[in-house]
Amino acid sequence: MKLTLEKVKVDDLVLGGNTMISGTTLTVNRDEIIEKIKEDGRIAKVNIDTAKPGESVRVISVREVIEPRVKVDGTGEMFPGMIGKIGSVGEGVTKVFKGVTVVTTGKIDGVKEGIIDMSGPGAEYTPFSCTNNLVLDCEPISGLDSHQYDEALRLASLKIAQYIGEKCQEATAQEKVVYETLPVEQQKQKYPELPKVGYVYMLQSQGLQHDTYVYGVNAKEILPTYIYPTEVMDGAIVNGNSIIACDNNTTYHHLNNPIIEDLFECHGKEINFCGVIITNQNVTLAGKERSSNHTAKLAEQFGFDGVIISKEEYGNTDTDLIMNCKKIEEKGIKTVLVTDEYAGRDGSSQSLADADPQANAVVTTGNANETIMLPLMDKVIGETDSTDRVAGDFESSLKQDQSIEVEIHAIIGATNELGFNKMGATES
Repeated sequence: MKLTLEKVKVDDLVLGGNTMISGTTLTVNRDEIIEKIKEDGRIAKVNIDTAKPGESVRVISVREVIEPRVKVDGTGEMFPGMIGKIGSVGEGVTKVFKGVTVVTTGKIDGVKEGIIDMSGPGAEYTPFSCTNNLVLDCEPISGLDSHQYDEALRLASLKIAQYIGEKCQEATAQEKVVYETLPVEQQKQKYPELPKVGYVYMLQSQGLQHDTYVYGVNAKEILPTYIYPTEVMDGAIVNGNSIIACDNNTTYHHLNNPIIEDLFECHGKEINFCGVIITNQNVTLAGKERSSNHTAKLAEQFGFDGVIISKEEYGNTDTDLIMNCKKIEEKGIKTVLVTDEYAGRDGSSQSLADADPQANAVVTTGNANETIMLPLMDKVIGETDSTDRVAGDFESSLKQDQSIEVEIHAIIGATNELGFNKMGATES
């Protein structure tokens, strides 16, 4: 599959008349956005706002972040099986609007909230302090259960990302990047002298709003399978996880997966990047054994010499990570793991809930238990009474001056396990 990404630069975001791009400024029509979201009868009220880099703004109760994209040539539609028609994606031409996101917020009972700070110390931990964010603050109709509300929020963000893409698809791209992966056997023959490398992409699938969707199918219902990396760039994988802030793979993260992009960067030079195995993260031992068995079998079947393995979230999923590592290593295939840590606030506790001697090449994306003081902001977007129950909070987190002391666990993307952050570690 060959996919061209045409990247359109967006330096500013304003609410105004027609939805369009002029130069590098995106103008969005507030009324059209609200009308489109309220086509879903589960949403009672919508507030539209913007959050831009450097502003004294905090966005709370963050549920999802998406980058607007639109197919301008080739088969399929963005986010197939979710809002796009069922069909394969990953080839042709896709227009990408860089520097802007669609962020949805909404308070869901029993769900810890995530934060995006646009300035101050917290801004350094999230990539979305550097983007111009269109924030959709959506309130549900009375009596709507949390699962229906969560679905309505997810679909709202997808629809608005698609709406922006379609309205602005004639905008001129400043950059074009071509990605191509051949069928596995052909790909292996193209660079026979280079090590054959694959990517094992673990998707959150524990249920109860810990979900990911592949072509519209909940990942907990799949067996591990092979996909082309360009399919990911066209929205084949969509976030449905509303629980953990710091290591949640939002749809923005999936679309811009840095592991995939870095593997492409090394492709044909240092390695032969042969494709992606997607697998799930199960809640039962039998499910974990089944998926890790199939993942290792596929890695062997495709003749990979090495794989990178990433996961999402922590605790229970550490077992899936280690099972995948151990079984793939036993096939004679080298592994490198990408994970964050929950090592206590002083960093002295065990980092993962599981371990194995064969997991000897690990990239850390940071310790989510580290604490940070987030100062009072001039403006808060989202459900304001939820600031004392954010993810990573503890007793007395909310101070008298309205600053919040929390673990970085609270910040969207702080320890993202695709490596989409600034955190890491080196061996001294």
